[in-house]
Amino acid sequence: MHAPDAPQSDAAIHGARLVISLDAIAANYRKIAALAAPAKTGAAVKADAYGLGLAPVARCLAKAGCEIFFVAHFAEGVALRAILPDAHVYVLHGLPIGAAEKYIAHALRPVLNSLPDLAAWRSVGSRGIGAILNFDTGMSRLGMGSKEAATLAASPGLLAGVQIDYLMSHLSCADTPTHPLNAQQHAAFNRLRDLFPGMPASLANTAGVLLGPQYCHDLVRPGIGLYGGCPAGTGGNPFQGAVQLYAKILQLRDVDSTDYVGYGATYRPGGPARIAVAGIGYADGYMRTLGNSGFGAIGGQRVPCVGRVSMDLCAFDVSGVPEELCAPGCEIELIGPNVPMENAAAAAGTINYEILTRLGSRLARSYIGEGTGT
Repeated sequence: MHAPDAPQSDAAIHGARLVISLDAIAANYRKIAALAAPAKTGAAVKADAYGLGLAPVARCLAKAGCEIFFVAHFAEGVALRAILPDAHVYVLHGLPIGAAEKYIAHALRPVLNSLPDLAAWRSVGSRGIGAILNFDTGMSRLGMGSKEAATLAASPGLLAGVQIDYLMSHLSCADTPTHPLNAQQHAAFNRLRDLFPGMPASLANTAGVLLGPQYCHDLVRPGIGLYGGCPAGTGGNPFQGAVQLYAKILQLRDVDSTDYVGYGATYRPGGPARIAVAGIGYADGYMRTLGNSGFGAIGGQRVPCVGRVSMDLCAFDVSGVPEELCAPGCEIELIGPNVPMENAAAAAGTINYEILTRLGSRLARSYIGEGTGT
């Protein structure tokens, strides 16, 4: 894949830039929707659409056919409502005390994680705005447990006047397809469904969809796959890369074995070397743990990140790169076709979710494609 040209604006003189493909996001949405059919396919756009920009990503997904969206916080829901007035917007973190009227004012649909959440929503009448009942099936995170489920099943009046759109749970280990907890949670979720016959259900995230159709039920809630991340720890990535990150070379330094590179003197070359100092650092989301472990690419050739990553700068050993490709103003690919996001995450000792959501606001951002997915 050819590196997209830098935008011809002030962004062209930034130290680093992020290119986001709306067409890839749309294509990934359609692929997941086809895998999950006949279940509906929503989209997780929390955390500013995983760091890629809520407004352009949400509009892209809506254009691709998405009508159901998930955010984490009330404020995220308010922001999304302003972008997509007609979408179904679910707020995963439940119903804070005293917030029910505000949810109704913005037509936001709470994910009810406790009996008090349910009681608060029932007390305001919900006025035709649906909600989700969330149950914990083995993750010990948000959601009601088996006792609360039994209470609800035995006391249907607790649900009187409340429109429940879906029963929901969340898989803990779907990114490890052979993990026994997947089947255990699936069985536990089906037992819950038996308590509430006829109620639509939602269990699968991106990795859950890839476990098979039995996990898809009536609605799936993909996140990382939309943005080009591989949800599983092993195997190839079935999704199109949606993100490319480039850092500009600011200066080249010729060093030898008597020199150190970066804070703390953690790197010393074994002999003569050429070091490119790039205009990106941990303030931009290029994680500090990538020092002496990460890598970039120039002209398809891997170049290691050497020394510590500092707030605004980091260094790469470009000794083997042809000089015409490696001069001040040239760029180093840090995420893209030659540096998959999963590889960057592994080098940083983290996961691709964190790589994406840490990408900073200081990066010069541009969007390519129109979200057609073609």
